[in-house]
Amino acid sequence: MSEKIIKKIKTSLLIASVVLAVLFLFRLIGTNGFLSEIENRTFDLRQRIVSKYKTPNKDIVILAIDNSSYEYIVSTYGAWPVPRDVWAKLSDEIEKYKPKALIFDLLFVQNFKAFGNTDSKLIKSVTSNDNIYVSMNFDNEEEGVRKPIDLPDGLSINIEGDSSVFKKSDILNFTNVRPILDGLLYGTDNIGFINIQRDMDGVTRAYLPIFTYKDKFYKHLSLAAALDVLGVDSKNVKAKGKNLILSDGRKIPYDEEGKTYLNWYGEQMTYDYIPFWKTDKAIKEGDTKFLEDNFKNKIIYVGVSTDSMSDIKSTPLSRRLPGVETHTTFLNNILDNNFIQKTGITVDSIISLLFILITALIIIRSKSVYRAIVSIAAAVCVYTLLTIELMMFFNLWVGLVMPVCASIGTITISYAIKYILTSRDYEHTYKLAVTDGLTDLYNHRYFQEQMKLHIENSKRYGIPFSLIMVDIDFFKKFNDKYGHQSGDAVLRQVAQTIKKSIRSADVPCRYGGEEMSIILTNTRKEEAVLVAQKICEAVRNKEFELATGDWTHVTISLGVATMPDDSENVQGLIETADKCLYLAKENGRNQVRA
Repeated sequence: MSEKIIKKIKTSLLIASVVLAVLFLFRLIGTNGFLSEIENRTFDLRQRIVSKYKTPNKDIVILAIDNSSYEYIVSTYGAWPVPRDVWAKLSDEIEKYKPKALIFDLLFVQNFKAFGNTDSKLIKSVTSNDNIYVSMNFDNEEEGVRKPIDLPDGLSINIEGDSSVFKKSDILNFTNVRPILDGLLYGTDNIGFINIQRDMDGVTRAYLPIFTYKDKFYKHLSLAAALDVLGVDSKNVKAKGKNLILSDGRKIPYDEEGKTYLNWYGEQMTYDYIPFWKTDKAIKEGDTKFLEDNFKNKIIYVGVSTDSMSDIKSTPLSRRLPGVETHTTFLNNILDNNFIQKTGITVDSIISLLFILITALIIIRSKSVYRAIVSIAAAVCVYTLLTIELMMFFNLWVGLVMPVCASIGTITISYAIKYILTSRDYEHTYKLAVTDGLTDLYNHRYFQEQMKLHIENSKRYGIPFSLIMVDIDFFKKFNDKYGHQSGDAVLRQVAQTIKKSIRSADVPCRYGGEEMSIILTNTRKEEAVLVAQKICEAVRNKEFELATGDWTHVTISLGVATMPDDSENVQGLIETADKCLYLAKENGRNQVRA
């Protein structure tokens, strides 16, 4: 495997590690809640698309207390709620047409003594028919307000297998219950619970099929009715692999909190709405055709759809959907075996890792940033379309936000890494171009560039600078005596001694052979002479190691020139410094002349 390929693999793995670490950090500090909210919104968008291709069950109808019905009730019966015998009469009449189920999304929670003996008529109607269902709801009211009661054994359901989710989930466990009429509570097992769970943004995307109360499990109202409509075991279900499995093999998937995600069929009025006022009039007028056409062999959900009673929910497809229609959607999902299966964090993490690697490889292999971004955007679009197809045909909710964030993070980090690597390579290349390989001082070309720059700055801003020319004394004889390798070693060490003796703003260069130069920024002649003497003394006092391992001393001669005192051009300064250097040599070496 070539070194280039290995380098690309290492870079890809580095990027993947960094992005995964960032995603893990997001989850650790709670940013995942924000990402989850965005993911929920993408679910809503996908549901709006796929719902257009779904058909609701035509056997489900809603007997609705709508705005017109509420006005009719007030004018006919004086106020809401209506006397219980009205519901009894309605139930008895509808039962003549053999509906599959008559489900009341209404809470019959207290005696209506003001209306006489109407409760008993309702109780008789409900308990004498095995296809009428009534509702209750759990809460966490304190015992001081309402003492928790024991519910009849016939209402609970047995869960075989792993029921730990339902036992541990905070959103499923309740400490109290709001009881309904005793005659209903202890007279029928056709009672379900209608608690609804909303997400953090207030939208209802999931339902709670099972509730836990006093260490027993209870069914949602729609689940209780659906089990009987399907003719399957209504007292026992299995829990396996995050699925509730009914006796006929149907599966109701749930997540780690026990929530079941619904497939939505439309924005509003998905099901046939039969107004209460029309039904009540048909019963009073003996309009059997109306009753037969609307209720024969139907699953009838009785509930409120008027805005004034506040039973309005936000769903992925509608911000104002009557609560009763959300219940019918849950029922419809059970009948169609049509629930959304949400993939877990493991699957989303694997997909995100693949996105990271693909994105990194595209960036590494592409020479054009534009082409890389377009390719990555195309991959994200294809993946988005794939998630829609998976939801449409396989009811799978595959994570979209986490992979896309992983891809965006990879783009950001990849180009940051590429920039760092490019900058490092540029710096390395630039250093090779301006640095002398032997002494690690700047080379002659860089020296000439800096001299021109300092001359221009000095002329423009009136800032003086000085030039020191340095030559190692008797260096030719030194090479003849100790050899060129020892000469090179001493040359390197003298250069390092010079660098240590000057400021970081100064520019030490190799001028040629054993001769070196130093540009002292913003330095007048008197200061430059002091620096030169300091360098001369430092070299004189230092022992230098030879290539043979022996040690010796060397000395240097130095000449100083200053701009603008000695010259105002590059050539003039160099000549002046050289003349001073020559004087130092002529007068015994190992000294400074200016």
